[in-house]
Amino acid sequence: MPLADPGNSVRQSRRFLYLYAMAAAGGAVAYVPFLTILLPLKAARLADQGALPLLAYAAFFGAIAASAANIAFGWLSDVIGTRRPLIAAGMALSSALLCAMPYAVSSALLIGLIVCWQLLLNMMLAPLAAWAGDAVPDGQKGRLGGLLAFAPALGGVSGVLITLPGVVGVDARYAAIAVLVVLMVSPVLVFGRPVAMLHLQARTRPDDQNREPAERVTTAVLQMWLARLLVQVAEASLFAFLLLWFRSLSPGFRDHDAASIFTATLTAAVVLTLAIGRWSDRTDQPILPLAISAASAALGLLMMAAASTMAAAIAGYFVFGLASGIFLALHSSQTLRVLPSARTRGRDLGLFNLTNTVPSLVMPWLTLALVPVYGFGTLFLLLSALALLSCLLLVTMPRQPAR
Repeated sequence: MPLADPGNSVRQSRRFLYLYAMAAAGGAVAYVPFLTILLPLKAARLADQGALPLLAYAAFFGAIAASAANIAFGWLSDVIGTRRPLIAAGMALSSALLCAMPYAVSSALLIGLIVCWQLLLNMMLAPLAAWAGDAVPDGQKGRLGGLLAFAPALGGVSGVLITLPGVVGVDARYAAIAVLVVLMVSPVLVFGRPVAMLHLQARTRPDDQNREPAERVTTAVLQMWLARLLVQVAEASLFAFLLLWFRSLSPGFRDHDAASIFTATLTAAVVLTLAIGRWSDRTDQPILPLAISAASAALGLLMMAAASTMAAAIAGYFVFGLASGIFLALHSSQTLRVLPSARTRGRDLGLFNLTNTVPSLVMPWLTLALVPVYGFGTLFLLLSALALLSCLLLVTMPRQPAR
């Protein structure tokens, strides 16, 4: 592995950045088409009228398993001091278990397989996320965030590809996903060869030598964690109910119309995130784009709250979806900037991962309780306030020196 001297001018190779981004996209391919397409179809085949409760239980227990495994395997990769063996093992084992999903003949067996699959998948995802912290200096984290924006897009595209009529058989779709994951993740493990960033392995940040660990954790780290949680709450609240809101304004609104809006928003977010990420690197402004995108998400939600026509509703969602997409991609890379110690990087990222899973467990139920009584407008106003609070947390963060 090539070595690099400590210093803020050291840059990681483009080859590693691109291969790493492809591996991260492989992580999205591993779960997006399965959870959004294949699992609902499998649940319908197994339970028919009981498909919805089966999906709810699978999502609930799967999210708990994913949360625990992400922390545990992130911590384990810290302890053993290397990420690649766990990434490779998680890739192979989770892919093998995915291929076993067609053989689940009962609801209980399917839920059990999903829980085990989530454990093994996060054996790959947790150390993969921490590897970026080991290898990508702060001066390239904006670019990394832009490249990471491709992950959800490719995850969605993979779902389209495997469901094209006549391309892959119903039960063979699971194996097709597994093959795609191996093809996308393996190259960085074999050919990545990252420049060793010795200064990123320091046990603490240079400005933290005279500060207590508790003080480090309760400043920038906590603010970044809370800022992402607040935006993710909005994402989780809208995920399952957006189509219902569109149809409340226009009963003839089609599934295809919603898919077209999602695709256009996602595509625009990828392009803008790449440009904004590079700008943040050049100007050394890592947090400003996050604050602006959180404020823009709040604006989009206000537009949605005030919308009375489909044109206004679509415009509001486009602003929110674009801003939140930019925020989440850039936040994933810039989080690495504030973590207090390389010794616990994997574990700490696992704790940050709770901002992705906890809202999905809680917010759909709160939304169901709120909307029938107060309406979607009140929900959007509440979520807008949360996004604005996220912006305020970011603009008041202490400045972090680049590494």
